[in-house]
Amino acid sequence: MRKIFIGLMILAGISSFAQEAGKAGELLRNEASTSEMQSQNSSGFRNKTFERNSGNQNNRIKNPSYQWNRNYGYAEVFLRVPEQGFFTVEVGDQMIANGSGKFRFFDLQSGRVPVSIYENGFLIYRSSLMLRNNSRMVLDFFTNEGLYLLDSYPVQGQYGFNDWNDIWNNPYGNNPGNWGSQGNVMDNNTFRRFFDMMKKNESFDDGKIALINQQMKNSMFTATQIRDLVKSLSFDKNKLSLAKSMYRNCLDKDRYFVVYDAFDFESSKRELMNYISRL
Repeated sequence: MRKIFIGLMILAGISSFAQEAGKAGELLRNEASTSEMQSQNSSGFRNKTFERNSGNQNNRIKNPSYQWNRNYGYAEVFLRVPEQGFFTVEVGDQMIANGSGKFRFFDLQSGRVPVSIYENGFLIYRSSLMLRNNSRMVLDFFTNEGLYLLDSYPVQGQYGFNDWNDIWNNPYGNNPGNWGSQGNVMDNNTFRRFFDMMKKNESFDDGKIALINQQMKNSMFTATQIRDLVKSLSFDKNKLSLAKSMYRNCLDKDRYFVVYDAFDFESSKRELMNYISRL
């Protein structure tokens, strides 16, 4: 009886961490017809694969106006299939096939692009994505539920293992592991709670700086958030020291000029400018 109880507890624990289809994201309608999904050949999957791998180079269709370095816009798509099986995902003119369930597409043109999902060569889902320039679209696909758009993020040009965990765990309310501060940016609501708590509990600059330094070990900040934190201090000497130390934790360093508004004296602004220019 005890073993049965322990087994039930383990199953309950596992299910509590499962990704529940439909819990997060916007469902994208399946545009594939029934006839397309019933035949492997009619899906076009085998034909496209054959055409791309064909050894007859003389029959290749060439575009005389093609320019490899032309700016067609830049977008990314991260799509996950959290199920066992071998899937192929096609986004625009790119195709990835694997059994891991993680599909990352880079260098996609912005605008409306088709997305098709195949299982063992059979088309099972087709929809359209509206990709914004310099953005990353994140999706989940469940064979019995459909394709869900979780969110769209601005591309910062920085990638790492933590991207997978943050993107797919946060919409479901799970807690990803701490893989470092890179990419863990405070959203506005979290920052506001942190800021209000700091002002309530810390009256002096030393206490505020200690609390901010502790948070910097796990979080990145936007330039606007850093400006508000620096502005909350009383003395320009402390403001300058904090502004210098927080620069490395700024997500949008190209907007760090907004931090200058937090200073009372022009000399402090100049010193911060000189400090950044020497980095």
